[in-house]
Amino acid sequence: MNLETIRSGSVAVLMGGTSAERDISLQSGATVLRGLEAAGFSAFKVDPASKGWMAELGRATFAFNALHGPGGEDGSMQGALQLLGIPYSGSGILGSALAMDKVRSKRVWQGAGLPTAGFVLLDADTNWQQVIDQLGVVFVKPACEGSSIGMSKAADARSLEQAYVTASAYAGAVMAEQFVDGPEFTVAMLGHRVLPSIRLETSNEFYDYAAKYESDETRYHCPSGLSAAEEAAIAELARAAFAALDCAVWGRVDLMRDDQGAFQLLEVNTIPGMTSHSLVPMAAQAVGIGIAELVTQIMQYSLAGATVWPAEATHFADGKATVADQGSADACHLGGSQ
Repeated sequence: MNLETIRSGSVAVLMGGTSAERDISLQSGATVLRGLEAAGFSAFKVDPASKGWMAELGRATFAFNALHGPGGEDGSMQGALQLLGIPYSGSGILGSALAMDKVRSKRVWQGAGLPTAGFVLLDADTNWQQVIDQLGVVFVKPACEGSSIGMSKAADARSLEQAYVTASAYAGAVMAEQFVDGPEFTVAMLGHRVLPSIRLETSNEFYDYAAKYESDETRYHCPSGLSAAEEAAIAELARAAFAALDCAVWGRVDLMRDDQGAFQLLEVNTIPGMTSHSLVPMAAQAVGIGIAELVTQIMQYSLAGATVWPAEATHFADGKATVADQGSADACHLGGSQ
């Protein structure tokens, strides 16, 4: 299948769904829909929360997945589309499932020698003071939610327990991640390309849901202010983190920079937002790629199963990259074109 085949058929834009990120997904889907139509594709909306959605999906030549969170971004929708034989956008089953789970993402990165802040899993029997003694100030978050949903900061045992109660309202595990005191960056991936980094600034306590989607005061710096060497280092770290989780086609890697100047990985988003406040369209625009071209390239790379495997193996010490020889890439990669 190629783009001309899709152009002669129709594209289902999956949006909405039943996760806590439903409202953001509807906004992202609307942007994708407009972009596809501007690019000359026939496209229609499919909301998995609506009755009869699978029958609607069945008439699609291609599915552009704009679902955020569990049920859309965690490998389950990717598996359904694969079984139905409908080509779809973005990462495959494995990459989607790993990236959605922040705990397993961090374990993979630790095993690969990639820098990421310390963390522990929490439950109702956790010794709250022991966690604070071990990690200091932490961010508590549901392991399998996005958009900073259910996330809060804790600096003592009492606030940690309260943060756990807030996060445990969502499905899945709850984690406490060591606070990294420094600027936040995000790096977008598109096909084989790493887009320019963006540095985020907010007057909120952290880059929370309101700062991401509601505030007009959040500041986005692109170029991010890094030197050429620093930009190359953050790009290579983001590329390695994305590849380690078997992600493909497009996505976004979020990082912090600590007080020693080293970058620390936070998470990967395999279906990033496409709203008016979203970061991937912003990074794409910085290199001259508008929404219509962006969604077209995402489909094109999805059909090709494009990955961002590093051309050379990269090892990281204190957030700084060194390069060594690399063998062949994993032959078991599951891309969205399958």
